[in-house]
Amino acid sequence: MSFEEFPRFEQFRGKSILAVDYGTKVTGLASWCPGREPFPQPYGKIIYKDDQQVCGEVKQVFDDEAIDVIIVGLPLHADGKDSEMTKRVRSFAALLTATIPDAELHFQDETLTSYEAKERMKNSPRYGFKVDPKQLDALSAAIILEDFIRKRD
Repeated sequence: MSFEEFPRFEQFRGKSILAVDYGTKVTGLASWCPGREPFPQPYGKIIYKDDQQVCGEVKQVFDDEAIDVIIVGLPLHADGKDSEMTKRVRSFAALLTATIPDAELHFQDETLTSYEAKERMKNSPRYGFKVDPKQLDALSAAIILEDFIRKRD
């Protein structure tokens, strides 16, 4: 799969990107640098205690990995409208922006990313052809990042 054909590839070429799949139990992370790496990779997960703690851990990754851009998955209803969780994610993103003011932050619709992550796991030898709950959130974050690059403005 090549992402070079998508307009956002050039826009973000050479920038280190971190995708965040925010959750109130687990927050998944994925990273990618278009032009240096072939495609987004799951990075890891953060076990949720509170928003401040998650922001602190994301900031640590931001600093350690020299991240330039953060993509936050936005859980919208199928009709594109906000849900209760959407409001919570927007609040988290505001706190994240205050915690990491140097970050360029974007939102990406995360509709069906968990479903797609489960399907990929069931069809991949990397995951033993089964859903691995321990890696699900990070793979969902990688899909959010893929979708962000594919999106045409």
